[in-house]
Amino acid sequence: MATHERSDVAPQHQAAVQLHHAHDHHEHEKHHEEEKHHEHHGIKEHIEHPFSHGGHRSFKERVQSPFPHLREKLKNTHLYDLKIQATHFKHKAGKFTNIVNPNHRHDEEHEKATDEKRSRISESHRFESFAPERDGNNIKWYVDGQDYFWAVSVALEAAKETIYIMDWWLSPELFLRRPPYFNQEWRLDQVLKRKAEAGVKIYVIVYREVEAALTCNSQHTKHALQALCPEGKPGHGNIIVMRHPDHNVLENASDMTFYWAHHEKLLLIDYEVAFFGGLDLCFGRWDQRQHPLSDVHPAGIQHEVFPGQDFNNNRILDFAGVDDWGSNQLSKAEYGRMPWHDVSMGMMGPCVYDLAEHFVLRWNFCKRDKYKRDKEYPWLVLEGRSGEDEDLIGVQRPKFPVGGYTHHPLSSLSTKELHEQGTVHAQVVRSSSDWSSGILTEHSIQNAYCQIIQNAQHYVYIENQFFITATGEEQAPVQNLIGKAIVEACVRAGKEGRKFRIIVVIPAIPGFAGDLREDAAIGTRAIMDYQYKSILRGEHSIKERIKAEGVNPDDYLFFFNLRSYDRLNATSAMRDQEEKSGIKYQEVQQAEAEEIMGTGVHDDTSSTSSSDTDSGDEARQHAVDRKRRFEAHRESAGLNESKSTEDSIAKNAMLNTPKVSKEPWDKDDAEGELANFFQEELYIHAKVCIADDRIAICGSANLNDRSQLGIHDSEIAVVMEDTRVLDSTMDGQPFQAGYHAATLRRLLWREHLGLLPPQELNDKEDDNRLPPGMAGNDVFEGREYELVADPLADKVWGMWTESATVNTGVFRDLFHADPDDSIRTFEQYEEFTPNPKKDKEHKQGHLYVKDLSPEQVKKRLDKVQGHLVWMPMDFLCEAEMAEKGLQVNSITESVYT
Repeated sequence: MATHERSDVAPQHQAAVQLHHAHDHHEHEKHHEEEKHHEHHGIKEHIEHPFSHGGHRSFKERVQSPFPHLREKLKNTHLYDLKIQATHFKHKAGKFTNIVNPNHRHDEEHEKATDEKRSRISESHRFESFAPERDGNNIKWYVDGQDYFWAVSVALEAAKETIYIMDWWLSPELFLRRPPYFNQEWRLDQVLKRKAEAGVKIYVIVYREVEAALTCNSQHTKHALQALCPEGKPGHGNIIVMRHPDHNVLENASDMTFYWAHHEKLLLIDYEVAFFGGLDLCFGRWDQRQHPLSDVHPAGIQHEVFPGQDFNNNRILDFAGVDDWGSNQLSKAEYGRMPWHDVSMGMMGPCVYDLAEHFVLRWNFCKRDKYKRDKEYPWLVLEGRSGEDEDLIGVQRPKFPVGGYTHHPLSSLSTKELHEQGTVHAQVVRSSSDWSSGILTEHSIQNAYCQIIQNAQHYVYIENQFFITATGEEQAPVQNLIGKAIVEACVRAGKEGRKFRIIVVIPAIPGFAGDLREDAAIGTRAIMDYQYKSILRGEHSIKERIKAEGVNPDDYLFFFNLRSYDRLNATSAMRDQEEKSGIKYQEVQQAEAEEIMGTGVHDDTSSTSSSDTDSGDEARQHAVDRKRRFEAHRESAGLNESKSTEDSIAKNAMLNTPKVSKEPWDKDDAEGELANFFQEELYIHAKVCIADDRIAICGSANLNDRSQLGIHDSEIAVVMEDTRVLDSTMDGQPFQAGYHAATLRRLLWREHLGLLPPQELNDKEDDNRLPPGMAGNDVFEGREYELVADPLADKVWGMWTESATVNTGVFRDLFHADPDDSIRTFEQYEEFTPNPKKDKEHKQGHLYVKDLSPEQVKKRLDKVQGHLVWMPMDFLCEAEMAEKGLQVNSITESVYT
C-alpha cells in the first residue's frame, strides 16, 4: 500500500522523518546554539525578546507598552514577581469557569485552527489516524514477559540521551531478569538510576489511579523513581514523573476524570528503538511460555522467581499496598500464582517518530493540564513539529512560561536511525480525546480493527483481555462496532461458500475478581454479562445476527480460554524444616523479598516518619533473622542444594518434556502430593489481532468501549504488514504470507497447543530476548513449525479443537475449574465448585476429587497438552449475572463496557 505523508499540512515533519534536508539540520544546530545562552539548572528557558525585530515599533506596540525600557528595568524586581504571581493566580482561578464550558480547549480561534489542522491530517490517512503509513520498519514480536523484559533491559542499558516511559502501572521494584537473587542489578529502578547518573534524561507518564478502586499506587511510583537521584547526587533532576489525570478539585475542578484511564504501554529510547503492546513494566507480568504456578524451592529460597508482590493470584488475593512491595499475604506453600500471557513488540524505523510524537503530545497536555505552573516540568518541543506546527504536539507559549522549553531529540533527528530499518509497512493508531490529550476524539484503533476484519478472506485470530462489542445501535450502552464487522465477515463468507474462521482467545474470567459469587465481584460479572450478550445472548448478539442472515455462526466463530496446572513443591522435608525451625515458608518468602527488594536503591521517605523508618528497619532485620533460622535447619530436615523434586511441573504440558506421571515424589507423602496439585486460569492480557497471515495489529487496546471509542481510555497500537514474503499454504493451496504476521501466529498457536519447548532461565543465547536491530525472531523452525503453517488445514483445526476438548475435560474432572458449562445457575455454582467461605473441605484452585491416588491424578494430567480450553458458553445462562443496583446502573454501566 502506498505511503501517504503529511506534505499538504506539515512539510517540516515530512522532512524530519525522511532526513534529507540539510537546511533543517542547519536550523536545528542554530537553535541549539541560541538555547545554550538561556540554560538554567539544566532546563532551557524560553525568553521573550521584545526588541528582536529592530528599533522600529508599531503604533499598537507603543500604545500597549509606552515605556518599554522601564518594563525591562522592572523585570528583576519584586514588583515584577508579584505581577507574574498575580497572572498565574488569575489563570488558576479562571479554571473554575471551565466547569460551565466543557469545550474550553476548543472554542477559541487558535484552538479551532489547530483542531482543523489535525482533522485535515487524520482525514488524509488510512483509519483516520494522526500518523501516516510508513515503509521500512523493523518490528520484532515478544510473546510473554521473559523475552520482553530481557530485551527491555538490554535496550535501557544502551540508552545514551533520552528514555520515554508511558504506563498504566509501573513498579520500580520489577526485576527485568530472573531469578532476582542473581540479577539484582537488573531491577528496573537500578537500571534507571544507572542511566540517570550517566546523564540520560528520563521522562515518565503514569496513570494516576482512583485509589478507592485500584491498587497501582502511582504516588509510590513517582516518589520512588524521583528519589533515586537525590539533590546533590549524580543524576539529580534527570528523572521526571508525571501522574495524570488530576484529581485535585481545587486545581482542576472542570476536568476531573475518575472513570477513564491512561492505558498505553510505551517505551522509547533515544528516538531509535520503541517497545509497545500489552505489557506494563509492573508486578505480575513476567512469565514464561510454560506458565508456572509454583514458586516453592526446597533447595534454597534464592532460586525464587517471583519475589514479594510479584507473586500474585488476583482470584484469591488482589494486590494490596504495593508500596510495600516486599510484603505478600499469599503463601506460596499453599497457593499457586495466576499465570500471565501477553504480547508486545519492539520497533526500529520511521514509525518510532510517530510513537514519540504521541508521547510528546501527551507530555505537553499533562504539562498544560496539571503542571503548567511547576518549574520542574518543561514543555517538550519536537524537531519536525516546531514553529507553526508546534500546536500539533500541544506546545503553548504563555506570557510567563514556567519550566522552560526543551528541544527533543537532544541531538538532531539526522543522527537517528529513523530511515529504513526493515521490511514492515506500518502505521501507528490510537484512541485519544480531549480529556486524555487535549485533542478532538480519535478512534483510529477501532477503525483499523473493523477494516482488517471486514477485509479478511481466510481467518481472523484475536487475543484480547475483553470482548465487548455491538452489532449496531441496539445494544446500548455498547457502541463500538467491531461486532458488526465480525457479523459482516462471517455472513459474506457463508454466502460465498468460502472456508473462513474467526478464532477468539480471551480470559475465562476477565478483570480481577475473587469468587464470582461474592458481592465484590459484581463488576466482573457485569463485564462477563456484556461479553456473553456481545457473543450469543440476545437477538442483537453476533451469533444471532449471523443466524438471522441464514448462516450458521458455529461454522465460523469460535471462542477459547487458556488454563494451566502445576504442583507446589512443598515437600515433606520442607515441612520438617518448618517444624524444626519454627518458621513458616511464607515468612521465609517475605524475608527473601525484604533482602532483595529493600531500601538500598531509593529512599522513598516522602510519607514516612523517622520513627516509621526505624520500625521498618527493625522489621526487615527480624525477617532476615527468620530466614537464617530457617536455613540453619536445612541439613537436619534432609535437604540440600540438589533437587529431588521439580520446583514446577507446568513445563510438562510443553514439547519434549517428561510425562507428569514420571515426576518423582516422596512415596510416603501421597497425601502431601495430592494437596499440592493446583490449577488456575491463564490470564490473557494480549491485545493482538492477526488476519490472513498478512496483517497484524498489536498495542494496548482492549476489545471494548473503554479502549475503542477514543473518548474513554487512551491507547496506542501499530498496524503491521510485512513486505517480506513467507511461502506458505492456506487451506491446502500455495499462499504468500507476510513473514511477521505468519510467524507470530504460528508461535502463538504452538504455545497454546504445547508444541514449543519450555523456556529456561538465564538463556543468554536466545535471539528472542534481544531488542530489534540486534537479532531477529527465532521462529523455532522444524516439524511443529510446519505442522501449524496452514491455519485453515483440517488437520490443524482438528488438533486445536481436540486439544481444547481434552484439556477442558481434565480440568473439569480433577479440579472442577470454573467457569464451566454445567454451571447455569448460582445454585449449580454452589454444587459444582467450593465456596471459599463455606466449604472447608476444598481449597480454591486445588484438587476437587478426593478418591484418586497421586498416580491416577498424574495419569490424567498426562493428557493435558498446552493450555487451550473451550470458553463455556452456557455459564450462568439462566441467572442474572449482574443485577442492577448502586454499582451497576445506567450511570456506571459504561465503566464496565
